[in-house]
Amino acid sequence: MAAAARLFLRGIHSKCSVSGVSTVPRTSFGPRLLKLSPSCDPYTKAQRRHAAHFTFQPDLVPTQYGPTQKMNLFQSITSALDNTLSSDPTAVIFGEDVAFGGVFRCTVGLRDKYGKDRVFNTPLCEQGIVGFGIGVAVAGATAIAEIQFADYIYPAFDQIVNEAAKYRYRSGNLFDCGKLTIRAPWGCVGHGSLYHSQSPEAFFAHCPGIKVVVPRSPVQAKGLLLSCIADNNPCIFFEPKILYRAAVEQVPTEHYTITLSQAEVVEEGSDVTLIAWGTQVHVMKEVAQMAQEKLGVSCEVIDLRTILPWDVETVCKSVVKTGRLLISHEAPITGGFAAEISSTIQGHGGAGAYPSCHRAGGGVHPELVTSQSQFGKS
Repeated sequence: MAAAARLFLRGIHSKCSVSGVSTVPRTSFGPRLLKLSPSCDPYTKAQRRHAAHFTFQPDLVPTQYGPTQKMNLFQSITSALDNTLSSDPTAVIFGEDVAFGGVFRCTVGLRDKYGKDRVFNTPLCEQGIVGFGIGVAVAGATAIAEIQFADYIYPAFDQIVNEAAKYRYRSGNLFDCGKLTIRAPWGCVGHGSLYHSQSPEAFFAHCPGIKVVVPRSPVQAKGLLLSCIADNNPCIFFEPKILYRAAVEQVPTEHYTITLSQAEVVEEGSDVTLIAWGTQVHVMKEVAQMAQEKLGVSCEVIDLRTILPWDVETVCKSVVKTGRLLISHEAPITGGFAAEISSTIQGHGGAGAYPSCHRAGGGVHPELVTSQSQFGKS
């Protein structure tokens, strides 16, 4: 099970001691959580790698967006791109192998339907792909660039961070490349090894001027991708590749959008807040179920959805209610975005820029604001 589950259950089958409930005083916010003793170092002995286990849990069928059709995640991406190409005559899709459908089949059939001038291959040059996309967007067209794997986005880092993100600001808002969306398959898949399993969202979270989005499901993927394409800022859209075929839902066939920078409370609870994005949302939902069954702990599960700019308000309100916070991601824990979330919540736990983080009676338990990574300590 993922690291988040081990935080709750490690003491059951190991030599690590679990301290008594007296270490965390009972409050009106619910039952007390088990707390690992200081001697229980999760990184003692050999560094272990743990395969993630999760079962995809579809959301309720959305009824507010019209008729739906059964789709997996890559088909929902195709549907979003199809909707865009049909409604926006300036929209173009380009990248390595996208003309024949891409390695994950997200653009299959689109070149035949819309022509080789609107869906086309590029040279194997990520810097050139994003640089070309910036030029297309600056000219006023809608540019949708695909990086074949998120692991290969680094050659384009300079174009994204120093050009796309800053274009509006260095021109005093005279020019912008806000019609640029960069898609990339993201995260682990179980057999991708080191060059096909990375989750690089934290690299871009340091950079103002762009938006970074990670969906958890087909319905979310289509709505969030269409929002990115319509947004007036350059967006990076990371698609959890392990969900391309594993995640299946009833997805609206028509155009719809889901608001960016707005987290979603996918399960309500009272004792601890669990935050994740992408695939880890489904891991956290299983953790919440285990915690309820084995420990009697009620967990509130939040899908962050947008990494930058992230929804501080929703997270703060939840932590005010529960008094406890646990964040899980499948990127390295050192410098991971979980650190930004936990730092913000702790830094404003008493007052400050986010009054909603204020909690009467002592703020958040410091020892229970925890960042976990599926891949362990980096």
